[in-house]
This record gives sequence, structure tokens and C-alpha cells, in this order.
Amino acid sequence: MQPQQPYAAPAVAGQPRKRTGAVVLSLMAGLLVGVAGTGAAWMLSADTAPAGGGPEADARAACRALDGFDPAKYTEKGPTGEIALNRYAAADSLSASAALGDARYEPLAEAVRGSRQRFSMVFRIDATVKKDLDRARTFCEDL
Repeated sequence: MQPQQPYAAPAVAGQPRKRTGAVVLSLMAGLLVGVAGTGAAWMLSADTAPAGGGPEADARAACRALDGFDPAKYTEKGPTGEIALNRYAAADSLSASAALGDARYEPLAEAVRGSRQRFSMVFRIDATVKKDLDRARTFCEDL
């Protein structure tokens, strides 16, 4: 009598499922949401924020964050890239808050949001992203 062999499931022919893209996109989305919250909290707690807050203060803080954002550093690895990522996210969150509080700031929020949405589709700072960033910066100059 021979010892009983352990059961092994039959091999299934076919290709393994590729989930790398979905996993990467999920991680990127989670990172962006976390960074946006962190950036907004960082900007709101800064000592240079005007007293009283409100939509105008949010718009000015968004402009300060945008002023410190260097698109060339956005894709760098390490602290330099993370700082750029945080400033970009903070500008987006704060401009959205300003627009919710006062419709006058909607063009700023639309420009920043548009640039970030475009970047999330192409994963680079292309002409459309630059155009939206320039529009946001022009709005900031007029504040």
C-alpha cells in the first residue's frame, strides 16, 4: 500500500490577471487625497495666514501655496517632489474652499482644479496644465 499523495489543484491554463494598473491608480488616488488634506491643514495652520480667515484668506493662502509650487520639481523623488506635491494639493484645496465661500474665487479654483485633473490624466506638466496654472497665477496677481 502506497502513502496517499496530497491533493493538488489542477493547473489552469491562461494568463494571470494584470492588476498593477488598478493598484497603482488606487495608491495614487489615496496619496493625493491624503496629501490634499495634509497640505490644507498645513496651510491653514501657518502663522502667516491673515486673522479672521474666510474666503479671501483661503484664496490668498492658495496663491501663496501656488507661488511656492515649482512644476519642474513635481515629479522628482524624495522631499523636493513631496513638497511640490503638497503645495499643489494645498493650492487646490484652499482655492476650492475660497470658491465655496465666495463665488468671486471660482475662476481661481477652476484653474487650479483643471490643471490637477489634467495632470492626473497625462502624468506630466503639459501645455494645458501650464495654461491653467498661468491662469491661476494671473488671478493671484490681481488679488
